[in-house]
Amino acid sequence: MAIIKNKHISFSLVLLCLIVVSPMAMAQLPNFLNLPLVTGLLSCTVNGAPLNGTSTTPAFANAIVQLQCGSQNTVVSQTTTNVAGIFTLSTGALSIPALLSGCRVVVPTPRASCNATLPSVGQLISPLMAVGSLVSGILNIVPLVPSGFIPTL
Repeated sequence: MAIIKNKHISFSLVLLCLIVVSPMAMAQLPNFLNLPLVTGLLSCTVNGAPLNGTSTTPAFANAIVQLQCGSQNTVVSQTTTNVAGIFTLSTGALSIPALLSGCRVVVPTPRASCNATLPSVGQLISPLMAVGSLVSGILNIVPLVPSGFIPTL
């Protein structure tokens, strides 16, 4: 086997191999470059939405928020809203299509815990929807938000 003594030729061969293999590698990249991010804002109202879009609606602070998936409503992720009513749920290894078709955001915390005049039973449930994407280098962050909470009894 001949040893290539010229460093420029060696470098050129390595570079040529990388160029040839690069399109194949990009085509085979897994879906983890699309990072779904489930986030939302919960207000202290009957349906969890701000009243008439006003900013004076109180936040639903310290509410448990769950990401439930599948026909068994398996809790995949859980968090608590902050003092402003904002939550972010991790999505693990779930793909965006799986999240949009088989998952929902559930608030099991009774609404009466933020306002005694609201119902003390039932949950808030919402399917998810994508609201665009944010590109950060090779990472594509896809924000998923509740499409509208529906109160249950």
